[in-house]
Amino acid sequence: MKIIKILAVSAMALGLTSCISKKQYDALSSNYKQCIENIGERQREIQDLKSQNSALTGENTLLKSQHDALKSSLDACLSNTGKSSANIDKLVGEINASNSYIKQLISNNAKNDSLNMALSNKLKRSLDNVADDDVQVKVLKGVVMISLSDKMLYKTGDYNILPAAQEVLGKVAKVINDYDKYSVLIEGNTDNAPLSSANLPRDNWDLSALRGTAIAKVLQTQFGVDPARITAGGRSEYNPKATNMSVSGRAENRRTEIIIMPKLDEFMKLMDIAPKK
Repeated sequence: MKIIKILAVSAMALGLTSCISKKQYDALSSNYKQCIENIGERQREIQDLKSQNSALTGENTLLKSQHDALKSSLDACLSNTGKSSANIDKLVGEINASNSYIKQLISNNAKNDSLNMALSNKLKRSLDNVADDDVQVKVLKGVVMISLSDKMLYKTGDYNILPAAQEVLGKVAKVINDYDKYSVLIEGNTDNAPLSSANLPRDNWDLSALRGTAIAKVLQTQFGVDPARITAGGRSEYNPKATNMSVSGRAENRRTEIIIMPKLDEFMKLMDIAPKK
């Protein structure tokens, strides 16, 4: 409602240009444009939060179902007079342990999702002036994925990073360094066009792996990303996003993905808090 009021006031102000000075008009016009840009950004954030809420709702439903099943087991136990109190105490203990685990799991998931959404939004703002066809950022299954097109990064069939890609990699590296508790996985991907050479790269396996490690080296040597956080490799033509039967599909498949995710030991800590059977 506040945004609508701002737009209405701005529109009225623009309509009164004949009654105000050019300096005032320019100021109001600038304010109007800024409001439009702010609306766009807020709408994107709203969509991200809706997606996050939908995922958490599904998770919560599953956990509630598990809780209800345990409660039903307890009710059945209480109704059976032949059960010993020791078994009932054991079941109550299991339910309490499960409830504690569920609460901690929800808390950890909510924390990770919030961090991932914040990271994703920061990346999107940093890369706002880069063409959508060249860089895509999204959150998928708890990790942040950055997909970089090969035409922005390399020459055809080559793995050396083009100078024009340095700015984008610098922006990505800055966000990676800000989130220093996250691991970074770099994957090179190709289309299925055959590549055969006596020298490196000999085939698409070589090309994809060399491209992945080339990005890793740039992030390490030029932008100070800790190499201990990085895993780099290639998936050749075997992880396509689109059909290789079309030019546009092959172009989409030729990409390098930078995947930012919580470190493995964080997941292991989460597993350790699960109630023991």
